[in-house]
Amino acid sequence: MKKDKSPASSSSEVAELRFIRLKEVLSICGKSRSSVYEAIKKGEFPAPIKLQGRSSAWIKSEVLQWAEGCVRASRMAERS
Repeated sequence: MKKDKSPASSSSEVAELRFIRLKEVLSICGKSRSSVYEAIKKGEFPAPIKLQGRSSAWIKSEVLQWAEGCVRASRMAERS
């Protein structure tokens, strides 16, 4: 019988799909609340996911990828 996924890979996938709230998003990105929502409107920041009713959250891996992109862009600018 063949297994679809190992326990290690499925736990890492769960970590990638972890939902975080605005407070944690702000602590990761260092932006203000209004700056985050402005960047979302411009397509420059990951949008939140609607969970239920007025509840929404961000996917942590998307916010971290955004942060890594900022670091890469900053390093590239320093080298130019």
